[in-house]
Amino acid sequence: MPVAREDVTTPVIIGRSSSHFTRIARMFAAELRVDYSFRVLRDLLSSNPEDYGGNPALRIPVMQTSRGVWFGALNVCRELRRMSSLTPRVVWPEDLEAPVLANAQELVLQAMSTEVTLIMSKLGGTGESAHQSKMRTGLVSMMSWLEENTTPVLAALPPDRDLSFLEVTLFCLVKHLEFREVLPTASYEELNAFCQRFETRASSQETTFRFDT
Repeated sequence: MPVAREDVTTPVIIGRSSSHFTRIARMFAAELRVDYSFRVLRDLLSSNPEDYGGNPALRIPVMQTSRGVWFGALNVCRELRRMSSLTPRVVWPEDLEAPVLANAQELVLQAMSTEVTLIMSKLGGTGESAHQSKMRTGLVSMMSWLEENTTPVLAALPPDRDLSFLEVTLFCLVKHLEFREVLPTASYEELNAFCQRFETRASSQETTFRFDT
């Protein structure tokens, strides 16, 4: 059952340690030094909204706070920023005015959603349909675009940033593809170089992908 609002003194993040969307939220919490408790969603095939903190979309992450419940990684990250006593320069999706940046953010989120669909289809025991084959082709194309544009994307971000939603999501995407073996990533030299630099952050080391037991 979800934690009652009046009982929430410390934020509760509901998700999975193997989820890239959940890792985004947990990395932001670590970067912003916001304490939280973590509740694992045990059954990915559950159709009960209560298992997802009341989220009718049956998606994770969800964060329960004294102010209410927040659905989705971006909403959770925004609330964590508001809760933090720190004042870092955070670059949000709406700050990405250059086409290469806006397109990169769009493709990262599209790739993450595509990956989830492919994983869930496999988990459900269904064979790969023509639509799923198209999605896999699209995923490969999106990753190729991101590989080709990694350098200009990073160069176009504000140099005085402390954290950007784009970089966190890109990092989580690439590492998740490797973790879940959805798509080989060894050939993505620019993306892997970016990940090697980004994973030195304490927030990365504290949120390494693993399967919850």
